[in-house]
Amino acid sequence: MRDRGLLRSTLTLLAGGALAQLLPLLLGPWLTRLYSPTEFGQFSFIWTLATNLAVVGCARYEFALPLERDAGAAAVLMGLCARVLMGVLAVSVVVAGVLLLVQDLSLAWWLPLAVAAGAMTQWLTLWATRAERFKALAAARVVQYGGGSAAQVVLGLLQAGAVGLLLGPILAALAAALLLSRPSPEGGWAAVWKQPRAALKAMARKHRDFPLLNTPHAFAGALQDSLALILITAWSGEAAAGYWALALRYLKAPAGLVGGALSQTLYPRLVGAATPAEGLYAVRRTMLVLIGLALPLMIVLLLWGPWLFARVFGERWVEAGTLARALAPYIAMHFIASPLSVATMAWGAQGWALRLALVGQLMFVGGLAAGLKLGGLIGAAWGVSAAMLLYFSYFFWSLAHWRHEERA
Repeated sequence: MRDRGLLRSTLTLLAGGALAQLLPLLLGPWLTRLYSPTEFGQFSFIWTLATNLAVVGCARYEFALPLERDAGAAAVLMGLCARVLMGVLAVSVVVAGVLLLVQDLSLAWWLPLAVAAGAMTQWLTLWATRAERFKALAAARVVQYGGGSAAQVVLGLLQAGAVGLLLGPILAALAAALLLSRPSPEGGWAAVWKQPRAALKAMARKHRDFPLLNTPHAFAGALQDSLALILITAWSGEAAAGYWALALRYLKAPAGLVGGALSQTLYPRLVGAATPAEGLYAVRRTMLVLIGLALPLMIVLLLWGPWLFARVFGERWVEAGTLARALAPYIAMHFIASPLSVATMAWGAQGWALRLALVGQLMFVGGLAAGLKLGGLIGAAWGVSAAMLLYFSYFFWSLAHWRHEERA
């Protein structure tokens, strides 16, 4: 029965995710003809920076929501998330001001709104996950990803430039957050802001592992993408950053589709597993399915990556296709790892995951920098694939042979 429930929930999210990813994939060729590689590079820098802040917008306290089954306690936790988010938004305003002063980057004006949109969507996704509102989660994914690309097309037709690329996903994320805001916490949304200070402090202490261990993990993971764009822009220019951003945007789309759906159903199941063996079985089974899906994807990119990108996105994006070929091994590994990352949270092994992730991020940046020096942009992609092949192989082996008493 539990397997059927997991399958039904996953299929619901996959259906919504498939539609959500279908629109960006269909509209992608149009977007690459409306916007230049340089505009994609400018947009990607601000959006990646916003994601870096948004991913820790609630200090990862939102990931504790599925653990709080009592409605009153969950309302207190929601209040804690809201207050932390206000602090992160204040930081984003300061970061935007620094960018305006140092780089005179006009897109920086939109940074706080982009952070708010991303953080609210992530926060309320976990709120809906706690309530097992899988239909709402599926609908929100369609609005967030499909609606974002549709808005980018409209704004591109209006010749909005890089601002259009940025404003589209911001508006879509805010609309998705609105869909996920039901049901209201106990006492209504007004009560979220009226939680007693003592209760908030107690809740913060109870789930302190999330900000202390998972926040650095998540921030460092997002920082990896920011550093990559900074290095590529400094070494090869904004157009090269645009090629890199476009390649990863569409190569990681399958991971976003399958990984997002699986993680939103796998996490509650691992939390509620009756025995460690039951959770380990679920992880191993999920891993095998993901490997079977990832290998054909990697082979297609290795054989036909440049040809596919040139035909789909236009001849001026053939460089992104060459990048896709070099990044294929990394993309396959990321596809497998994306949904499995929730296992360490469910198993209370966030300290181990943080230490390993920091090593992985150093390997990623090291492989990228070495590749840039030895072989330019394409060399950077092969350097990343080589480094991450080693990293993810160890990660998968560790999950498949997990012993709670050793690593938790």
